[in-house]
Amino acid sequence: MVTIEQIKELRDRTGISIAQCKKALEEAGGDMDKALAVLKSQGAAIAGKKSSRTLGAGKVSAYIHSNNTIGAMIQIHSETDFVSKSPEFRVLAEDLVMHIAAMNPVDIAELLEQSFIKDPSLTIKDLIQSYVQKFGERIEVTRFVRFDTALAFEE
Repeated sequence: MVTIEQIKELRDRTGISIAQCKKALEEAGGDMDKALAVLKSQGAAIAGKKSSRTLGAGKVSAYIHSNNTIGAMIQIHSETDFVSKSPEFRVLAEDLVMHIAAMNPVDIAELLEQSFIKDPSLTIKDLIQSYVQKFGERIEVTRFVRFDTALAFEE
């Protein structure tokens, strides 16, 4: 039997709806780790279904490292401005741009395959899919740029 406390804990950890958390816990027999794996696999399926939807809103986010020698900017889109203006979407954009500054991916394909610096158990693709599952909208990184003063004279 799944308890309300388990559902609340899973919701607090993922931000996903109560109904989805309850269903995942029931499918996992109350095991939290298995429920997280269920939600992760469902997130990939949900993201796949939404991949053809039109992106109509977005956000640009920037990060400058504390030593002022590395910086990055990202442009990330969602389907609606309701999502793109939400605090959670802002957090996603800020996490992604900080990741780009730290990990220096060459392109979007490489970015999506990298392990997320804040949680190496997730790839960036997994992270974005978790937000697609949370918001119910397609989310896509459309471009980014990274600046590094150490590289400025090598080009």
